[in-house]
Amino acid sequence: MDHPPKQLSLIENPSPEDLPAEPAGEGSQDKVRKTLSVIENRLLKANDIISSADDPDALFQHSIFCQTCMPYRDPGEATRIWERTQGFAHLRMEAGAALNPHTKKWVDVGLPFGPKPRLIMAYLNTEALRAGSAEIEVQDSLTAFIKRLNLSTDGRSIRTVRDQLARLSASDFRLGYAQGDEATTIKATIIMGFNLWFPKDLRQRVLWPSSVKFSPAYFESLVQHAVPLNETALSALSHSAMALDIYAWMAQRLHRVRTRQLVPWVSLHDQFGQGFSVLRKFRQVFKTALGQVAAVYPEARFDLHEKGMYLH
Repeated sequence: MDHPPKQLSLIENPSPEDLPAEPAGEGSQDKVRKTLSVIENRLLKANDIISSADDPDALFQHSIFCQTCMPYRDPGEATRIWERTQGFAHLRMEAGAALNPHTKKWVDVGLPFGPKPRLIMAYLNTEALRAGSAEIEVQDSLTAFIKRLNLSTDGRSIRTVRDQLARLSASDFRLGYAQGDEATTIKATIIMGFNLWFPKDLRQRVLWPSSVKFSPAYFESLVQHAVPLNETALSALSHSAMALDIYAWMAQRLHRVRTRQLVPWVSLHDQFGQGFSVLRKFRQVFKTALGQVAAVYPEARFDLHEKGMYLH
């Protein structure tokens, strides 16, 4: 199977994070169908753009974030540490805190989750690399980036982006590579400093960094390990954290594949199956997300097999 988009459905059995949670009731099925139609149209439009000469510039992700995954959903306030391992790559995230200028007290900030922090990290990485600077002004440029990705700019969406940026800014990250008896750890916060705006009405819970600064260790590592990703593809997959992770993983791995390689279903589940205790259900959801990735990554070479996924 050389061209997976012909074999994999774009919208059948969407992954749980693809659709908004909604109680069962009259009209709910119509809303689901409408959402699926929007996703399918966005994927088809992205495929046309990617195949044309009008494709935009690349965005960049650190290779560690292409191999390991942040949470798909909110792990809850009680969860302060998140760890993932894939092959030689290791990720450790610890939720942080920020000082409230009004109360003069520290406020716990949760872990980043969902599609938005993945997109934000790609944006921050790209801005830093283009400017050759670890410090990024985000207050105006991030809003422009959201519009460029064709994401909603209504109040709710902007609040979500701001919240996820605050979570990224406050979190403590450890990135590591381990092979044999040797291990390399970037033992530094990715975002070393940030200016955080607190609303006077604490019920709003909108924390808005106006600027962020990467740590020297992360910025140096990013320069060495940046993986180019297609901006149109990221925009088309912005509804699904799993699809974004699959795309980033394939983008950093496929160019290194010299012979046909099997990635077993168990390994795929370990990497992308957070929240899925049943392998059969994960396979169903993974196939849908993979079909969506294939629609915006036409040059990807892979086969699905009963044993797993073959990369070429």
